[in-house]
Amino acid sequence: MMEEAKEETSALSVHGHNIQVTEVLKDGDTLTFLIVSPKLSGTGEYHVHRTYEDFEWMQQHLFSQEDVPGIQGVIFPPLPAKAQANPSAKVMKQLGVLGLGEWQPYCKALEAYLQQVASHRVLCKNKAVEIFLTSSDPPGKQRVKKNIFNRLSQAVEEMRKESHKDVDGFFQTERDQNLIVTGCAKNAAERFLDVMQTEQKIAVACGHFSAALHLCVEPGEDPDKQAFSKVCVKLSEVFDSMKKNMMTVAKNNVNTLGLGLDLESRYQEAEKEMLFRRTCKLVELESARRNADKAKPVKKAAMEEVKKAAETEFNQICGVAKEEIAQFKGIRMAALQQALVQWCEQQLLTAKESADQFNQHLQAFRGMAY
Repeated sequence: MMEEAKEETSALSVHGHNIQVTEVLKDGDTLTFLIVSPKLSGTGEYHVHRTYEDFEWMQQHLFSQEDVPGIQGVIFPPLPAKAQANPSAKVMKQLGVLGLGEWQPYCKALEAYLQQVASHRVLCKNKAVEIFLTSSDPPGKQRVKKNIFNRLSQAVEEMRKESHKDVDGFFQTERDQNLIVTGCAKNAAERFLDVMQTEQKIAVACGHFSAALHLCVEPGEDPDKQAFSKVCVKLSEVFDSMKKNMMTVAKNNVNTLGLGLDLESRYQEAEKEMLFRRTCKLVELESARRNADKAKPVKKAAMEEVKKAAETEFNQICGVAKEEIAQFKGIRMAALQQALVQWCEQQLLTAKESADQFNQHLQAFRGMAY
């Protein structure tokens, strides 16, 4: 087992943007993912096998960097929900588009997560990231320790903080916009998931009807029966083409806009969590200021120190958060735009191929009329 990683500065030895999750191996209920990371030296690649628990191990280390100034202002890349070899209905609902059929979409989501972590100016310096991507040994068991998300869980009990008025107009506007966009992104991802599931159902129905048409084929020398059987066979071919076309459309939708909307929804939630952490710190700061103002002379100095420490931490969080939001908007807009472009390109390509194929079927039917 590899050593427990220490949260210390470490330069990655891999190309963060080129990390790939190339394969998933199933051993009973355990899923293992093959991760390939090109070396910066250009001399080869790191090939490591990781389970979902290993991803959680790294995520836990990222959350635990309390010694990093302003860490609570970071928008942490969202780790997809855990996939299972035989998922229940509840797990499928949590996974959404990532749970549709093949494992490729889920591997792509994990791949995007690793690329975002490895490319983040703060998170990539954590030793756990280098170990996760390059060590041939599996990570140690996840340590249970205090981290910013433990504090977030405690803060959730005080729901009043969510509506606490901000002292900074920039962050108040961002909170208001994020609340709206988060809901819209989630709704868009869910509605598009409905579309993709419907496409899959149509493909299955076309396949069943194609097979059923073969049951209408009758042997014999009767010209009418032969003509009818010939029509049934041709119709069967048409519906089989419709099945393949719909399956291609559904697969393209999953791998382009489906993944794009899923990531957008999860990232908006990640920004929402960051903004809430900052709001909780704002409430703590205001409380520290009130306590300092009301403190008796014997405790005045101590309370002032607490207030100054809270102000310093809050200012660091705000500074990091503003940088994160600026980069977040640019990156997310570009990623969603790319997903839309890829979706349109695949739609056009599939439509052209299908039109050519259906035209061939049409010509075949016309030939049967003579």
